[in-house]
Amino acid sequence: MGWRALQCRGVHRGLCYVPVMIDQALQLPCGYRVPNRFCKTAMTEGLADAHGFPTSAHQRLYETWARGGAAILISGNIMVDQRYLERAGNVVVEDEKALPELRAWADVVHRAGSQLWGQISHPGRQCPRLIASTPLAPSAVQLNVIANFGKPRAMLPTDIDDVIRRFTTSAKVLQQAGFDGVQIHAAHGYLLSQFLSKRTNLRQDDWGGELVNRSRLLIEVVRGVRAAVGSMFPVSVKINSSDFVQGGFTLDECLEVVGQLSGEGLDLLEVSGGTYEQVEFLKTHEASALRNKTLEREAMFMVYAKAIKARASMPVMVTGGFRTLQGMQTALASGDTDLIGLARPFCLKPDFPKQMMADVLASLPTPEGGLVLGRGHRGPSSASMHWRGLNNQTQAAWYYHQIERLAAGLSPDPALSPLRALLGHFGNDLLRSIARKMA
Repeated sequence: MGWRALQCRGVHRGLCYVPVMIDQALQLPCGYRVPNRFCKTAMTEGLADAHGFPTSAHQRLYETWARGGAAILISGNIMVDQRYLERAGNVVVEDEKALPELRAWADVVHRAGSQLWGQISHPGRQCPRLIASTPLAPSAVQLNVIANFGKPRAMLPTDIDDVIRRFTTSAKVLQQAGFDGVQIHAAHGYLLSQFLSKRTNLRQDDWGGELVNRSRLLIEVVRGVRAAVGSMFPVSVKINSSDFVQGGFTLDECLEVVGQLSGEGLDLLEVSGGTYEQVEFLKTHEASALRNKTLEREAMFMVYAKAIKARASMPVMVTGGFRTLQGMQTALASGDTDLIGLARPFCLKPDFPKQMMADVLASLPTPEGGLVLGRGHRGPSSASMHWRGLNNQTQAAWYYHQIERLAAGLSPDPALSPLRALLGHFGNDLLRSIARKMA
């Protein structure tokens, strides 16, 4: 059955409604119009030059994605501080030095028919040793994932003030460059997410302890960004529904923070989940199990989204696991999400939004079950955690390679060996790190 056959009517929260269709436009609170419900969410690209400037590779990559039909393309991590990166090759925006390159990036997306939003981010403790051996974090709580991260230094109040200023500056520069919106990254264990979690925020000052203090940095960043870009420019936040780790950020806490954010003039709230310690949306299954778990995976964050949507005053986008048109359309029809966020499918089928809106494509590839180096033992042991971390990194590396191919003007390579992808990723990141230090 094609998606246009799903025109059922029903009752939602006591009101009669016609379910939203995936090619239907959405008006954001700031007045901006989003032409359909597909959004390419953030994936780290690693394509910047040694100074953190965007390159022609960004233009080729995002032109390909823009031609694919998604209404919004959200960039990978645009870092607000060149000293602390998520990985070598991140774009960095601290000032106006890269305005020409940023404008060229936005222009190519506009010419190809889409919108470009910049995701602004600080990695906190999730900054690799190759970049900084002593990263910043709310507290000195080290991330122990495949020994790749140093022990962080607990931030001083002056560091916190500096971070707020940096987010604000980056947002303003991206607006000047012609970007169509910004997204503040407060999910997946990055710095703002670290402040929200009792597991990583052990502070006893005004920035720690009770949730109202742990959420203070996010609220101050949102206020600073909104003041810098004005009321007519889209501002979004990406937040975890849950960290899915013991002692981490919970759904109940998420709902409280969403209530706070609802009074801050946001235009979109993206709901995801997990951290580097528990990457919920990268969980691996056997290939046969993947086929049987499609609907379960597509509903991954929808149970959380229902509660979040009830508290949110802004539109909500759910990201994580969507792979079938029916699953996406069902999610929209539920009224619990306003946009469908996808990332990895764009690496293998860059034009799938156009194909799905034309009713000629019903489902997307799910290669994750085969992208593992080993299974290890089940359970919470250190060895099991390292296997999971290595397999998550292998999956990521495999998709990084697809991104690099698209950025070079090549077609995806679904037959790529996972081991070759992982080794290539480590080698490329090492070379990028060396080039950065020599620049």
